[in-house]
Amino acid sequence: MRLAPLSLGTRLILLVAGFVAACALLAAWLTTWLLPWAAVLVAAALLLPPLGVLLQRQLAGVRALLRALAGTVTSYRDGDYSFSIRWEGRGELRELVEAHNELGTVLRAQRNTLVQRELLLDTVVQNTPVAMVLLDPQHRVVLGNLAARRLLGGGRRLEGHDFDALAAQTPEALREALARGGDGMFSVAYGDEEDIYHLSRRRFRLNGRPHELLLLRTLTAELRRQEVQTWKKVIRVISHELNNSLAPIASLAHSGGELLRRGRLDRLPDALATIEERARHLEGFIRDYARFAKLPAPRREPVCWERFLRQLRSQVGFAGELPDPGEQGRFDAAQLEQALINLLRNAHESGSPADEVILQLRRTADGWRIDVLDRGPGMNEAVLSNALLPFYSTKRSGTGLGLALAREIAEAHDGRIALVNRQGGGLCVSVVLPD
Repeated sequence: MRLAPLSLGTRLILLVAGFVAACALLAAWLTTWLLPWAAVLVAAALLLPPLGVLLQRQLAGVRALLRALAGTVTSYRDGDYSFSIRWEGRGELRELVEAHNELGTVLRAQRNTLVQRELLLDTVVQNTPVAMVLLDPQHRVVLGNLAARRLLGGGRRLEGHDFDALAAQTPEALREALARGGDGMFSVAYGDEEDIYHLSRRRFRLNGRPHELLLLRTLTAELRRQEVQTWKKVIRVISHELNNSLAPIASLAHSGGELLRRGRLDRLPDALATIEERARHLEGFIRDYARFAKLPAPRREPVCWERFLRQLRSQVGFAGELPDPGEQGRFDAAQLEQALINLLRNAHESGSPADEVILQLRRTADGWRIDVLDRGPGMNEAVLSNALLPFYSTKRSGTGLGLALAREIAEAHDGRIALVNRQGGGLCVSVVLPD
């Protein structure tokens, strides 16, 4: 039967006990020639070198174990958990080695789990249709998924590149959306096609350093689907409104005929007045919808911006400096006036203080940009992604035509419109018009 090895402590105790016993026997033998105290000193001097050699041999394994433990700790710090230690001894050192090996096993399992999660997360991030770009404090790209590579880098890897340099090569609408800051929606034209994007920006700290995450989501397909649903809703609304007006008109016309046949002419004016009121209501309802559906091609003419904005301010108040009288744009004054009236009214109806409703005009490289700003509550992501849809409105009595008509007018001028929430609260609606 194989005996279990003794623990280090037991071996040291036996070694010291043997040394004391040997020293006593040798001292007793030496007392024949020497004094007792001299015999003890001589015996100790003779036995200490062998004792040191034996102690070195006993502690050599412990030193090797400590070096192995230090090496595995260094490997753990470097992320390598593949090491384990074998120790044949017993006692506290064996317990230490077993606890150390169990720790390595747990760390390996956790590392494998994290690796699997990272692979899953990387697969999701890389294959999502949303373009994702992570930027460090120096605005260099830390991570760009496949959608971001296609949108910003022509399919090339983006990591390590300066984001501002990449953004400078993108379409102007995207550059303007990035320069404005905050969340927003904008459109980019590719020939005869147009893609609509929603931009989200999130700032957070990673490893103690500020980072920014940009999300660019294509809304074109979703908006097309929602437009179909919206048109179905419009048909139901128009049908309901027509029935609500035509039914009483038909009933009152019949009643008027009966009153005329019976000679009750005194009640006839009331019936005719009600018919007129319902007919005028129906006329106004159809006229508002027809204005949107039958927007004529703009008649572009040179227009003095200062005179145009002064006339606009007489209809809807706004703050902001007027441009110099010599500055001119080329657009359909009536259509643009209608678009800006809608935007300014929306700004006032947002709950913004009247003096915080601002209109700004600025020159761009190839045209003009008009910003309508307010300090209302802004728009959440759901409203922001649907705001430009025809007949979409969050107001109970709203028609949902204001922003949609402004978009139609801007695009008819070969321009575009974009919405973005302002820092500090409020909304900025930008209309860009080319020369």
